Amino acid sequence: QVQLVESGGGLVQAGGSLRLSCAASGGTLSSYQMGWFRQAPGKEREFVGAISRSGSLTSYAESVKGRFTISRDNAKNTVYLQMNSLKPEDTAVYYCAVGPSVWGSRRREAFGSWGQGTQVTVSS
Repeated sequence: QVQLVESGGGLVQAGGSLRLSCAASGGTLSSYQMGWFRQAPGKEREFVGAISRSGSLTSYAESVKGRFTISRDNAKNTVYLQMNSLKPEDTAVYYCAVGPSVWGSRRREAFGSWGQGTQVTVSS
């Protein structure tokens, strides 16, 4: 069973940047499609983006497209979420998760092995 640990969250001003990391243990990350989700207070957990096993494919929610970039280093068993031009509405707890074997799903229910999350707060 893969275990995931997110890190890199924090407090940043609007327009700033953060890079989140998702480190895996107990499994080989290169075997899995990976996803990032976020959950703001009082809201449902929502899809942010995903990356294929090799890293050749990525997919993003419209709200973050052009500002966020997902990458992976399979040798380090780590996936990253680079967040630029941050906005107050990006404030949330960010989670990484293992995706399904078939590429393309954005449904929360299709992902598993969730990490504990890392808080991102963007001040205006």
